[in-house]
Amino acid sequence: MNKQEIYQEVSALLVKLFEVDAADIHPDARLYEDLELDSIDAVDMVVHLQKRIGRKITPETFKTVRTVQDVVDAVDQLTRQG
Repeated sequence: MNKQEIYQEVSALLVKLFEVDAADIHPDARLYEDLELDSIDAVDMVVHLQKRIGRKITPETFKTVRTVQDVVDAVDQLTRQG
């Protein structure tokens, strides 16, 4: 998966799981402040992304994630490690 495909996947996940308005999703959108996700939502997102990419996302990796682009970059990095 390239970064554009990952971005599309993350965007679709935000819309489907958390009912985020697609117009609010952009690379610099902050997960907690702008998209109003909470820590439980973040865990749900990690679980779904792990299933999708077939890799474990460590809590340390996800602690640094603040924006949609951060999620894309973290997933991209994990997919390249294998």
